[in-house]
Amino acid sequence: MSIGDSQQESAENPHYVVFGYGSLIFKPPPHVKHRTPGYLKGYVRRFAQKSHDHRGTPENPGRVVTLVHKADWDAFSESDAFPHEDVVWGIAYTIDPLYESEVRDYLDYREKDGYTLETLDVYGVDNGTEKIIIKNAYCYVGRNDNPSFIGSEPIDHLAQHIWKSVGPSGPNKEYLYHLADSVRKLAPESYDSHLFALEARCKALDDGQEKKETSSSSS
Repeated sequence: MSIGDSQQESAENPHYVVFGYGSLIFKPPPHVKHRTPGYLKGYVRRFAQKSHDHRGTPENPGRVVTLVHKADWDAFSESDAFPHEDVVWGIAYTIDPLYESEVRDYLDYREKDGYTLETLDVYGVDNGTEKIIIKNAYCYVGRNDNPSFIGSEPIDHLAQHIWKSVGPSGPNKEYLYHLADSVRKLAPESYDSHLFALEARCKALDDGQEKKETSSSSS
């Protein structure tokens, strides 16, 4: 895949660039000048963060994705057997400098439920060669010591929880489906075993519910 679908950014890009790996992929920030698909190295993307304010409630939090260093994930992920060769694909958004302060405030509020702002290098492939395409892009990460981090859960339990959870921003499963669809569209290489396994299990629950309702209405 080429570096991006817009103007290529220098690895030494001085602009305000935000890397989205979760809801920012399908619900971008405002005032975006350029968007560049790319991926992170050394991390896994997991539904390991509670959502008290978007896809769940304080009483019944949903689950949303966060980034975890692969080495850290190994320490508390005995129930997670997904391969580490999957890479975290997302989109790097270059923000219009005129609106940088406004977008920073917007994202700080949107990602307030346990996320910390970090800087990470974004990779891409240019003419068959892997390279850093953006250095020090900003990224909101739910570190494993934040109060909303829940860690690894058995995949079937996690799918059931996502499938039934609802918050002010809508059903938790809607977030999962949007993210899975968006990741597929980024690049042929953007396979995410954990994400797609959860999607398959939740859609199986949808099918089961639909069959139950059909059977009930016809009896």
